Amino acid sequence: MSLSSAKGTTHPVGQKEPNAFGLYDMHGNIWQWCQDWYREDYYSKSSTENPQGPSQGKLRLLRGGSWCDEFIFYGSAFRFSLSPDKDIRYGIVGFRVVLAPSFRTP
Repeated sequence: MSLSSAKGTTHPVGQKEPNAFGLYDMHGNIWQWCQDWYREDYYSKSSTENPQGPSQGKLRLLRGGSWCDEFIFYGSAFRFSLSPDKDIRYGIVGFRVVLAPSFRTP
């Protein structure tokens, strides 16, 4: 049973309050595909500062939880893996477009 405030469905971005960083719908709307490949032991053997994930693999990383999950799955620290070839038609997996700023030093 879902404990989400999404009331059993996805919703358009911005209908809920943003997180502390001003980002909307990071947790509990849909699982978000990540660029990282999944390896179960990766984080126990990698740098603790901005680990990039394995450079290859069979499963991609998903984060954030979806509207049909319980709160325990919400949050960017919880990882889930799935084959990118798997046919997902349940409305619980998506992606987030990211624009990385370029910084200039004066």
